[in-house]
Amino acid sequence: MSPRLAERVIALNLLAPFYVAQAANAVMQTQDSGGSIVNIGSVAARRPAPGTSAYNAAKAGLAVLTRSLALEWAPKVRVNQVTPGLVQTEADTYADGVERSIPMGRLATPSDIAAACLMLCSPEARFITGADLYVDGGGEVPAFLTQSPEGNGEPGG
Repeated sequence: MSPRLAERVIALNLLAPFYVAQAANAVMQTQDSGGSIVNIGSVAARRPAPGTSAYNAAKAGLAVLTRSLALEWAPKVRVNQVTPGLVQTEADTYADGVERSIPMGRLATPSDIAAACLMLCSPEARFITGADLYVDGGGEVPAFLTQSPEGNGEPGG
């Protein structure tokens, strides 16, 4: 990855959420009701893939930024993060193979992620701040548990 591209990836995935949160906080701190900010994380922050180091680092930084801002801006403004697993899109061409590795048996939908964000913004989440809510259907079953020595897709021993 070129230095220019790395800077753009970090600016988009770490600095932009920081600047937006700062602007939102300035307004929310003046409101009687305060407010709630929800960042969108990525499993890449904890499970990096080769060739995506700038993105992985930016998303890991966003997780720490979320917790830091939650401490700084409490009690008036709550700051949380939703970390989606794999999300179904119109372009999915590999969904069938991946769905078998997710304990819930399917990819997340955009509405699954939206529901988690709405919950964190709701009054029911009034005592939640600095949290990182994984919306990933239980994660992914490790490949060694989904493949048998014969390669037939049955769990190996």
